[in-house]
Amino acid sequence: MSADLPQFINVGKGERERKIAVRHDERGTPGVLWLSGFKSDMLGTKAEILAEWAAKQNLTCTRMDYSGHGESGGEFVDGTISQWLEEAVAVFKQFCKGPTVVIGSSMGGWMALLLAKALNEASGGIEGSLAGMVLIAPAPDFTEELMWKHEFTDDMKREIMEAGRFERPSEYDDSPYIITRDLIEDGRNNLLLGEPIITNCKTIILQGQKDDAVPWQHALRIVEGMAHDDVVLTLVKDGDHRLSRPEDLDRMIAAVAELAGQ
Repeated sequence: MSADLPQFINVGKGERERKIAVRHDERGTPGVLWLSGFKSDMLGTKAEILAEWAAKQNLTCTRMDYSGHGESGGEFVDGTISQWLEEAVAVFKQFCKGPTVVIGSSMGGWMALLLAKALNEASGGIEGSLAGMVLIAPAPDFTEELMWKHEFTDDMKREIMEAGRFERPSEYDDSPYIITRDLIEDGRNNLLLGEPIITNCKTIILQGQKDDAVPWQHALRIVEGMAHDDVVLTLVKDGDHRLSRPEDLDRMIAAVAELAGQ
C-alpha cells in the first residue's frame, strides 16, 4: 500500500482501543522504521527526508503516529509511555517483516530502546529483527530525569499530583504540552538509565551540544548503559534539539545508510 495515504490499525482492547495511523511502503530489505518525538508526527522534516531516501534506495519504509499525535486517533492527554510503546510494538510486528533499522527522534529514541527491549524479551511470533538503530537527540527517561527532577518546580509538581495535570508552554507549538500525572507515574515503569541497555544491534547516536531540551550529557548516560553493544556517539557542536538543518539531515541519512548497508 502506498504511503501517500495512511492506513489504520487498531491497538488495544475495549475502552483502550485506538486507531493508529501508519504510512507503509513495501519495498526491499532492510526496512526503516521512523519513531517520532513527544507531540511530533510522521510528517515532520526528518521523517519525510527519510521516506524520500528510502524510496530512492528501494527500501521498505514504515512511519507511524502515536495515539493523540498526528493522524492517529485518541487524545494526547490520555497517552502514556506504555501506551505509545504498545503501539510501536504493534506496528513493528505487523509491518516490519525483515531486518529493520529503527530511527528514533527525541522521545522516539526512548521508544526505540524500549522496542529493542520488548523484542529481546519476546517469546516468539515476531518476523522482523533489528538491523541497527539511529537515535537523534534521544530522550529516554525524560519524564523523570529531565522534567520531574530538573525542570519542574515544587509548585508544578504539586499541581500535577493534586490536579492530575499541568499545562506547559511549548517552544515548538502554539498549544501547550499538557503533562499528566499518569504520564509521569507511568514513565517510572519504563526507566532505562542506570541499568544495562541491551539492543543486540549497532546504535548510532546523533546529539547536538546546543540542545536546550535534552542536554548532551544525557547521551553519555545512554552510551554508558550500552556496554554490551556497539554504539557510536556523534556530538554536533552547534546542533540544536531538532537537528533538522541540511547538514544534520545529511548526518542522519549517512547513519541510516551505514546501518542499512547502502
